[in-house]
Amino acid sequence: MKQWMELQGEEFALRLQGMLEKKQYRELRGAFSLFEAPDIAQLFGQFEEKEMLLLFRILPKDTAAEVFVEMEADQKESLINSFSDAYLQEVLSELYIDDTVELIEEMPAGVVKRILRNADEESREAINRILRYPKDSAGSMMTTEYVRLYKDMTVAEAFERIRRDAYDKETVYTCYVTERNRLLIGVVTVRDLLMAEEDAVIGDIMTENVIFAETMDDRESVANAMSKYDFLALPVVDKGKRLVGIVTYDDASDVLQEEITEDIEKMAAIVPTDKPYLRTGTWETWKSRIPWLMLLLLSATFTGAILSSYESALSKVAILTVFIPMLMGTAGNAGSQASVAVIRALSLGEVQMRDVFAVLWKELRVALLCGIALGAVGFGKAILLDGASVMVALVVSLTLALTVLMAKLAGCLLPLGAKRVGLDPAVMASPFITTIVDTLSLLVYFAVATALIPELG
Repeated sequence: MKQWMELQGEEFALRLQGMLEKKQYRELRGAFSLFEAPDIAQLFGQFEEKEMLLLFRILPKDTAAEVFVEMEADQKESLINSFSDAYLQEVLSELYIDDTVELIEEMPAGVVKRILRNADEESREAINRILRYPKDSAGSMMTTEYVRLYKDMTVAEAFERIRRDAYDKETVYTCYVTERNRLLIGVVTVRDLLMAEEDAVIGDIMTENVIFAETMDDRESVANAMSKYDFLALPVVDKGKRLVGIVTYDDASDVLQEEITEDIEKMAAIVPTDKPYLRTGTWETWKSRIPWLMLLLLSATFTGAILSSYESALSKVAILTVFIPMLMGTAGNAGSQASVAVIRALSLGEVQMRDVFAVLWKELRVALLCGIALGAVGFGKAILLDGASVMVALVVSLTLALTVLMAKLAGCLLPLGAKRVGLDPAVMASPFITTIVDTLSLLVYFAVATALIPELG
């Protein structure tokens, strides 16, 4: 069987294709047993719709459910449309509640109605409760399937409850202790239970200082908290501190990945999309990129207007034109460095709005050091490599120092300002920062040149 594991991608898909054509279904199931659900889902993307449906039905029920969760939204929709109601009920019964909620959020209205119609009553109630929460809240990403213990239980009784309830729970390693009215009072792990005597009482071995999230907390903050404390699960409570669900590590990891991807896309001036690159059509890709490109095109007209207004000055001292790309590029890079650093610190919770003066003071000192170093190098370059006069070299040197200072201050202040007014700080990264700084660098350049070079006055 090792030969199957050595085959990758298209080669393996071709082998599966041949087995499918020969109706070697038992061999297909054996081949799939060597792979994890994400790998199988990726392989399914290389088959036509009818073939994918047949391959899906070959999988064992529990594996099929895991693969279904890992598939792309359009693949899921295609499969659901091919399922009979009876088979859809079987698939839904194998899914955890949070996975079903995520499925519903991805599907069009017609498919959602069919999913809810074929879910059992208990699942529908849980799904509807979760769907009431805002999409970016902890309540929207939690699952209601968890193990709940009482403080007056013995360890033996706790294990009996875990054995009875574990089958349809997403995690059993971390168990939460509540009062009969679901008031959260403690947490205990299976490790704690294994190390305790069977007649020990849960209330005596549980940890009472429980870190929890509230249903309306921002989901990115919840995911960051789980990463900070290395939690496998985090309890979610309502305003009365009653336990209503848990967030598991895999869901928190997905949230962090989505948020990071979204920030990267915004920083690259792309409207965020939740589709993989190769599954995003040309038209959709165009629509996600063109708005920012249009905005940046319009903003670039400012630099053109500035150059036009100083056309006569450039004609008198033509060598000034040589340094414009260097000045604009250096200023843009300096601003991008500061903005990316601050955006990252904001996303990780390392910087809060109250730290604005500390951030300014740090970036000011960094900017002064960078400005002095770049100004000195720029002065030497202008004289030794470009053959400029001492006065022109001095203009270039001073402009570099001043624009780097302004760029770094703008780079740290704009993300903080965006955060303050409720916008995503990522939109203030390059190329947005670069466009602003380009305009400032030209204004400073010509102002310094006019002040220091007599013939431009």
